[in-house]
Amino acid sequence: MLGSESGKKAAAIAALEFVEDDTVIGVGTGSTVNLFIEALAAQRRRLRGAVSSSNATSKRLAAAGIEVLDLNSTGTLEVYVDGADETDAHRRLVKGGGGALTREKIVAAASRKFVCIVDESKLVDVLGKFPLPVEVIPMARSYVARQLVALGGQPVWREQFVTDNGNHVLDVHGLRIIDPPALEAQIESIVGVVAAGLFARRSADAVLIGTAAGVKRL
Repeated sequence: MLGSESGKKAAAIAALEFVEDDTVIGVGTGSTVNLFIEALAAQRRRLRGAVSSSNATSKRLAAAGIEVLDLNSTGTLEVYVDGADETDAHRRLVKGGGGALTREKIVAAASRKFVCIVDESKLVDVLGKFPLPVEVIPMARSYVARQLVALGGQPVWREQFVTDNGNHVLDVHGLRIIDPPALEAQIESIVGVVAAGLFARRSADAVLIGTAAGVKRL
């Protein structure tokens, strides 16, 4: 099996073909995305700029000489490149291990194409082995947790962590997500939930998976 780092790098490099010069792109958060930013910098792509999904990514983009732009001023983005904690064969994702799920979901929604880059360990038959992150308004944390228990989950507060939006994260264990779009809608209808880390209603348009046999595309 290809090492996860090698798989991540292969997928990150493969994503470059979706990036056109003189465009504004969306850039996600995480270790695989960091490799994508390195690859962008090495190719010296002439981008007009990038919209970032986190403060950490903004710093990396700036260090790479890529201007970070406000989504409010850019309009629709051509492509959004991000990683995932899990993907199924239908390109539906679990995201938010790094805590940037809400901004990631916003940038994905504002992009014409969403390209997800992962190593082969992230491909699963059924979503839910990785705990599902849910961003919540702090005062609603306990209330939301009770509602998640009623849905069959076991929420755990990610203590000592605050999102870039100033909110808390509940990581929901014990879910076997058979109908991702329905569960996404159900969780996001709970008052106090900012976003669930399910990307199913707006799934990825392409998933690039770094494998021992090269990069597999879904």
